[in-house]
Amino acid sequence: MKQSILITGASGFIGSFLVEEALRRGFETWAGVRASSSRKYLQEPGLHFLELDFAHTDRLYEQLKAHREAHGAFDYVVHCAGVTKCIDPADFDRVNCGQTCALANALRSLDMTPRQFAFISTLSVFGPVHEDTYKPIRETDTPQPNTAYGRSKLKAEQALLAMDGFPCVIYRPTGVYGPRERDYFLMAESIKRHVDMSVGYRRQDLTFVYVKDVVQAVFLGIERSIKGRAYFLSDGQVYASRTFSDLIRRELGNPLIIRIKCPLFLLKVVSLLAERWAALRKTTSTLNRDKYNIMKQRNWQCDITPAVRELGYRPEYDLERGVKETIAWYKKEGWL
Repeated sequence: MKQSILITGASGFIGSFLVEEALRRGFETWAGVRASSSRKYLQEPGLHFLELDFAHTDRLYEQLKAHREAHGAFDYVVHCAGVTKCIDPADFDRVNCGQTCALANALRSLDMTPRQFAFISTLSVFGPVHEDTYKPIRETDTPQPNTAYGRSKLKAEQALLAMDGFPCVIYRPTGVYGPRERDYFLMAESIKRHVDMSVGYRRQDLTFVYVKDVVQAVFLGIERSIKGRAYFLSDGQVYASRTFSDLIRRELGNPLIIRIKCPLFLLKVVSLLAERWAALRKTTSTLNRDKYNIMKQRNWQCDITPAVRELGYRPEYDLERGVKETIAWYKKEGWL
């Protein structure tokens, strides 16, 4: 009998890749989506859909109860749903923490606790740690998130780990890139238009992880029945601030570019204005206070040794290989 897995946020960037891998591994795969979610990247045969209303706890409970009565409980749940941009900063806590807890509590109250509940968090839960020494951020360091997004994810982590006996495992990827991703795509689009912008004048150590390596880690955790742990995920390398854009430029045929270095104070002003203008229009902006704090952070190194040792995690993509595959996909799909 097939093992069943629910992947929330399945229509999103990471979620859609998790769905593909679950199907490839032979899981009975349920894509947790909203009624309004795009299903563009969820076209695989054999995929099941489950509409979940995270915004209304009673409705979520009834949806899960109906699923249990018709199909039984899930063996595994990967919670990938969440928000990275909000008009109202309070929505970060409401969605990333409140709705995560609502799902976990509904599963527990319905006697649907899975064998493992994997939560996709972020390196941003730690914030600007070791900014002077540039030492890798370790799990023993004290989190000091400086973004509403990072704080909301940290609250969700703490709530899950505080649930007695709840079999959660947490993944904290650094910057995730790959096909279908839109934020890093903006950098590629800018370079194609002959502009490359960097921020600040002080050294910045960056880390990245290709989406398929995040997926690899999640399924390694399932194979090893990990519970009560949290892991940083990167490709194991550290990059200078220009490496990513240089690799993109190479894959685009080395177009002539104008390099612009933006002082942090100017970026802060522009970010605040962009956020304010977006709020007046009741939409979100790529540039905002959270984005400013992320771009300001100088040290993104993180220690993946526990993931390597406990999961058997071996990143398959360094930045060169990952960018090559990503840009090829953007070209194929007509994004570039």
